[in-house]
Amino acid sequence: MPVDTDVEKLIAALAEAVISHADELTALDRAIGDGDHGLNMRRGFEAVLNQLPSLAGQPLPEALKAVGMTLVMTVGGASGPLYGTLFLQLGKELPAGANRQQVCTALAAALTALKLRGKSERGQKTMIDALAPPLEAFQQGKDPVAAALNAAEATIPMQAQRGRAAFLGVRSIGHMDPGARSSALLIAAAAAVAAQQP
Repeated sequence: MPVDTDVEKLIAALAEAVISHADELTALDRAIGDGDHGLNMRRGFEAVLNQLPSLAGQPLPEALKAVGMTLVMTVGGASGPLYGTLFLQLGKELPAGANRQQVCTALAAALTALKLRGKSERGQKTMIDALAPPLEAFQQGKDPVAAALNAAEATIPMQAQRGRAAFLGVRSIGHMDPGARSSALLIAAAAAVAAQQP
C-alpha cells in the first residue's frame, strides 16, 4: 500500500468490500458467534463512507487514523476496538513518503498492537490468522491477497481459542472465522487499489 495511494479510492474500496459482503460475514458469525459481525462492520464502514469527502483531502496516515476512530465509535462488539486499533496504529506508524520497508514496519507494528488489544496470537482462529500471512508475503515480495484468502480458509479446521467462538470448543471447528474473512476482504480491496497506482 504505497503512501501516495489515492486516499478516496482506497477508503471507498475498503468500505465497499465490507458492505457488499455484510450478509456473508453475518452468516459466518451466526455459526460461531453473535451473528452480528457483518451488520456491525457494515454500519462502521457506512459511517466511514459518509466521511469520505473530508477524508479524501487528508494525507493517507491521517485518513487511516480517522477511519480507525470512526470504527471504534460505530462498530459494535469486539470488532470496533480491534479494527479501530489496526487502522489507528497503521496511521500512527506510517510516515509521510514511506518506502516499502517503512510500510512493512508500519504494518508489523499495527499487527502487534492488534495482538495486544485482542490478547491473541496466530493459530487461535481470529483475524490475526488472516493478517499475519499476507504481511509475511508482502515482506517477501509475494502475493498478499492469495496469502490472506488462503489464511482465512485455513481457519475452518481450527478450534477457536478467543472470543465468543471459544465457548463452543470443538463445535467451532468446521467454520471460517468471520474476522479472518473480513480481514482478507480488506486486504484484497487495498491490494486492488494499490495495483492501479502508477
